[in-house]
Amino acid sequence: MNQKYLFGFAAALLMMVFVIATLVHNTEKGERLDDMVTQNRSALVRDHSPTLGAADARVHIVEFLDPACETCRSFYPFVKQMMAAAPGRIRVIVRYAPFHDGSDQLVKMLEAARMQGKFWETLEAMFASQPNWAAHHNPQPDLVWNYLDGVGLDMAKLKADMASSAVEAAVRQDLEDARALNVTKTPEFFVNGRPMPSFGYEQLQNLVQDELKAAY
Repeated sequence: MNQKYLFGFAAALLMMVFVIATLVHNTEKGERLDDMVTQNRSALVRDHSPTLGAADARVHIVEFLDPACETCRSFYPFVKQMMAAAPGRIRVIVRYAPFHDGSDQLVKMLEAARMQGKFWETLEAMFASQPNWAAHHNPQPDLVWNYLDGVGLDMAKLKADMASSAVEAAVRQDLEDARALNVTKTPEFFVNGRPMPSFGYEQLQNLVQDELKAAY
């Protein structure tokens, strides 16, 4: 009988040690992420970064995205819903993270469209048509041109700007910043400089709500 109780006590003790070790690991991981962001805060936003929302908003969501990423497409309306629920209080900043094959051309297209004041319209056209040109995780960037007619872009200028050194530099800078911030997948979010503790809709919403409460 004593051996049975002793075994149960030992098992409970091992479980407690495991739980404590997990909590410590997650805490240390979170602290490392916070330290990394603090050390690389200048890498969160650049002058060329497209923004949406009030200039004086106190909650800033920085999103590293890839136009060919299906999860980025699914998060886009979710982020806009959060903005609509807190009018004037949230500002979104987009960074380029072309991790899929061929996505470097897509983000160059977006950056060239930004130079015409058409970034958000182009991004929405890409997301709306994404199932047609990136089905089964197989993006075909050349097909995107078929879905940009309604955006109002000067196509000749767009193609010329895509090949420009300014666009190349903007995309290269975003990739360097992504590496500095340890961004390895898309979408990746930072809210007022804070990285998400884990990935998911609820986690992003909770982080945004925390910052809204603190700021307002």
